[in-house]
Amino acid sequence: MTVAPAPPNRPTALRTFTTVLPRTGVVLIGTTASVRALAGNLAAFADGVIPAGSVLVNILPTAHDARALGIMPPVLGHIDELITLHARYRFQAAVLSMPCAMNADARRITALLAQLGVRTLTIPTFEDLLSGRAAGATPGAGQAKLDVPGLIGRTHWGVDKAAVGRIIKAKRVLITGAGGSIGSELARVCAGFSPGHVTLMERSENALFEIDQQMGRRFPTVQRSAVLHDVVDADATRRTLERLRPDVVFHAAAHKHVPLMEDHPSHAVNNNLFGTASIADACVHAGVERFVMISSDKAVNPTSVMGATKRLAEMYVQGLAANATATTSKRPSGTHPGRTSPGPTSTCRMSMVRFGNVLASACSVIPIWSQQMAEGHPLTVTDPRMTRYFMTIPEAATLVVQAAALDQPQGLAPVYVLDMGEPISILEMAVRFLRQHGYEPAIDTRTLPSRSAADPLPEPIAALLSQGGTTTDDAPDAACYPIVFTGARPGEKLFEELAYGAEMLSPTAHPAIGQWQTAATPCVSQPHPASQPPSASALRAAFDHLRDPSSPKAAVVEAIRTAVPEMKRS
Repeated sequence: MTVAPAPPNRPTALRTFTTVLPRTGVVLIGTTASVRALAGNLAAFADGVIPAGSVLVNILPTAHDARALGIMPPVLGHIDELITLHARYRFQAAVLSMPCAMNADARRITALLAQLGVRTLTIPTFEDLLSGRAAGATPGAGQAKLDVPGLIGRTHWGVDKAAVGRIIKAKRVLITGAGGSIGSELARVCAGFSPGHVTLMERSENALFEIDQQMGRRFPTVQRSAVLHDVVDADATRRTLERLRPDVVFHAAAHKHVPLMEDHPSHAVNNNLFGTASIADACVHAGVERFVMISSDKAVNPTSVMGATKRLAEMYVQGLAANATATTSKRPSGTHPGRTSPGPTSTCRMSMVRFGNVLASACSVIPIWSQQMAEGHPLTVTDPRMTRYFMTIPEAATLVVQAAALDQPQGLAPVYVLDMGEPISILEMAVRFLRQHGYEPAIDTRTLPSRSAADPLPEPIAALLSQGGTTTDDAPDAACYPIVFTGARPGEKLFEELAYGAEMLSPTAHPAIGQWQTAATPCVSQPHPASQPPSASALRAAFDHLRDPSSPKAAVVEAIRTAVPEMKRS
């Protein structure tokens, strides 16, 4: 297909579309009116982008009509001919603009363009913008700004700035997994308390680059360093901490995706257990004042490899804290090949902070739903009964730093549990997500798991339908968006827990933070009061030979179940 060169003296101040569109091979898709408006905007503002043609969703104009349209690019054909038109013209990108009343058609077209590999930019019509039915343009969808806290209906707890300032101000802070959702927010929170230095430790080059650049822009006066490093490398980790001498370490690096870790249990053991062992040992050796590990509610009565390996990491830290005052000569030799034992004594205060899911973190449900909507696909929910504890990323990171400031006696490693409020229905959150975008949910009851036509609807769906909700069978196209159910994935629970049923949470100095304890061991968390967790050296010995990715999955999982007997089958 031939595209005319850009005319001279084209304005260069506004490059509205060229960041997401190529300069050639672009078609406009929509109604006659919306395509004509798009063409006018491109001619006025887009530097070097000239549409090669248009594809209409309404009646094709006659030759006389086409001449009257003036600025509108040549009409290539009707939307029903899209596949044939793409095969003929091989356009690289499309700009789609259709009224909100045609949302169902827009989703169908966007999905088809995605199958054809055509990059798509969705622009709301001028009329919809003026009426408030649409807000702005984004690649793939014209969506309103998402109110993330509104999805879970909770407000942030306050922070004791004086207490946090005592452990952060003028201190050297190191954060592992600093490029992740929680790690990067921890870096931002700590930077707000005037630390002496912040070390960003991350094994992902791109993630480390991004958080380092962001910290430089937002906190130009805070000294920082970016360290490209994998904490699983114990020797290098120890040398790095000896050189940097941090005062406070937040350990956020971990494998977190439940289904992936079911397929890669040795990776979970290596990163979650041995990565934690590596950085915790190095903290003891280097004389770090405080070490805080980010844990998970999935460590409680785990059904997944990810949750169980996080529990193993908790147990390791507890065992290390209990024995950190032992002399080097008292430590068993050869339990950690190639690693130097911690120094003779340590005053490192160790703790763990356990919480549930955080909204809008990388690869979590909000980005997934946003991508599905952008591509015109239905929203997916695993099971209508599934619930999760949720908090926002800023709230979680702030409370982690607050928990680090709590006083705890030397030699113990308490597990702190953040107040997550009440568990949230994933289906209800999907409904709120759609309504924030101007849609009503349409439940696809055909995708309900393990249900015959005679079975009653699950309570969450029955409640939604009784409140005026609808199904895909009788939903009006324009105003509704489908929700389909895909079934729980390997290792997933329907309901998460934050503490064992036989135990209780005692209050701390902060109302949003509890301490997990038992009657038998009021200061040290145990899975069962009658049994002690394995020592740090025993855990290393039990799993060291299972760290290799080639280790048989069954052998790795069986070793995990032996060490974490409360692990349930999903």
